[in-house]
Amino acid sequence: MSAVTNPATVAECLRVGAGFSQGDREWIAEQFGTLDTRLATFHADATELEVSVKDREARGQRVTLECWIAGRQKIVTTSSEIDLRAALNDVRDDLRRKLNDSKTRQEPRNNKHLRDVPVVAEPVDLPEVDQPRAQAETV
Repeated sequence: MSAVTNPATVAECLRVGAGFSQGDREWIAEQFGTLDTRLATFHADATELEVSVKDREARGQRVTLECWIAGRQKIVTTSSEIDLRAALNDVRDDLRRKLNDSKTRQEPRNNKHLRDVPVVAEPVDLPEVDQPRAQAETV
């Protein structure tokens, strides 16, 4: 794996959407800090995160975390937890799982197109057998 010159971090890539203010951004970035190690394999310029909440602090609140990484499908995670902190942790953990699954699907061992390389068998040299001795043993 090659090293990324400008690794993505939550603090750099996170946008707050509906239901959150810019004042909430730092607190949310702290909650999502454990994603930094997972995001570090991607370029910061090609990675975006957006978190939003619908009906904040209401019984039917819904937190959504969206992740865009260049060359991959958009990943969306949601949580209906009543506690906002628990909902943020839920979408964070779900995003980490989905990022791991996405990376696993692109590895050769799990991607048939990447691992289908024809294997050429090397010829095996058999030891030469002494003819008179071989005939004597079979008689």
